[in-house]
Amino acid sequence: MASASCSTEPSSSGSMSAAERRAQRMAKLQELSLKRNEARKLNHQEVVEEDRRNKLPANFEQKRKREEWKEEDEKKRMEAEERGEDYDRLRMLEWTAEEVEKWERKKKKKNSDPGFSTYEAAGLRQYQALTKKMKPNMEHYQQQKEKMGEKFYPDMNTLVDVTRKDPEEAVDKLVADVEKQIDKRAKFSRRRGFNDDADIDYINERNMRFNKKAERFYGKYTAEIKQNLERGTAV
Repeated sequence: MASASCSTEPSSSGSMSAAERRAQRMAKLQELSLKRNEARKLNHQEVVEEDRRNKLPANFEQKRKREEWKEEDEKKRMEAEERGEDYDRLRMLEWTAEEVEKWERKKKKKNSDPGFSTYEAAGLRQYQALTKKMKPNMEHYQQQKEKMGEKFYPDMNTLVDVTRKDPEEAVDKLVADVEKQIDKRAKFSRRRGFNDDADIDYINERNMRFNKKAERFYGKYTAEIKQNLERGTAV
């Protein structure tokens, strides 16, 4: 009987270890399954986010960062005004010498006059230049707004007040600006591609450019020879 009892104990302990190993394997399998599902979910989120980024404009990130910088800059400016400080001066104090040099080089490289493209673009540039110079009188603006009430924002049913007169200062400013534009337009002269009265000493356009280049570099040395040839007194 003793031998029989001894023979059954190892089998019982062996079956328990197999069950434990099976339980461990099932737990490991469940853990791997959870990780797979989590990875699948994260992968789907990344695909959706990448598709959203691809549908955005090419410079969307730059615009977003610039808008965030503008909001932060405006917030700092308002805080400086509440403290009674000059925000532009405070901001310049934070700049390093390298940043100032970089900014100056960038300003020099920037072409403020892109030239003529279309009449619509030229009109828009003129409009932007004129409106940039305007400095509205906000005090007078608020007075007119309070005086006119709802008529300040007229609609199709609003009757226009024809008795209203503009201030003399505004009229004088308009007259001075118009006269300035007329004077500037009178001084403007369109560049000519060639001079109609100049002597024709070329056979084609390429030869004309070559002669101009030669005249620019050697004209002062050959002026006397050219005059002698024209007079017919060349040796």
